Amino acid sequence: MTELSTSIWSATSVLILVMDPFGNIPLFLSLLKDIEPKRRQKIILREVLIALGILVFFLFFGAHALSFLNLQEESVTIAGGIVLFIIGLRMIFPSSHGVMGEQPQGEPIIVPLAIPLIAGPSALATLILMVRSNPSLTMNYLVALLIAWAVTAAVLLAAPFLYKILHERGLTAIERLMGMLLIMLSVQMLLNGIKGYLQGL
Repeated sequence: MTELSTSIWSATSVLILVMDPFGNIPLFLSLLKDIEPKRRQKIILREVLIALGILVFFLFFGAHALSFLNLQEESVTIAGGIVLFIIGLRMIFPSSHGVMGEQPQGEPIIVPLAIPLIAGPSALATLILMVRSNPSLTMNYLVALLIAWAVTAAVLLAAPFLYKILHERGLTAIERLMGMLLIMLSVQMLLNGIKGYLQGL
């Protein structure tokens, strides 16, 4: 496998973890339970498309925003690691309101399905960190984002079917496994941020 394809698949794996499509299935089904199935699919498709637009925007312009705010790469890395760590902990030890906390009732528009369940702080921070660490690989990260988004969209559109197969326990087990992986990634991000800061002293 070439270095190019390795970077794409590595970034894709990380983005799928932070988007957490399997962990979002119960939340999506709960928020859309009072909406008829045909309308439900349209809402999911609309929300994943909105999330894609937001993610692409942050991929290309998120790093510029940080530069404008004069934030160092190490600060972003450490902050992103903290956010991922908290999200990972909530995936392993969920509260009664789910990973993202209590959600509003009614038909969702942008919030909370597109933001923060798909295009959440962890996904946005991850994209910014990728571009800040390797700006020359931005187009690779775009390909990785599109693949991860396609996987997430497919999982969420198939949510009712997957729920019938895996049931709540199966989905919970997958989410907690993803949470463990996310915590390991967050610790590595924290270590990288601290190492970079100490080297810069």
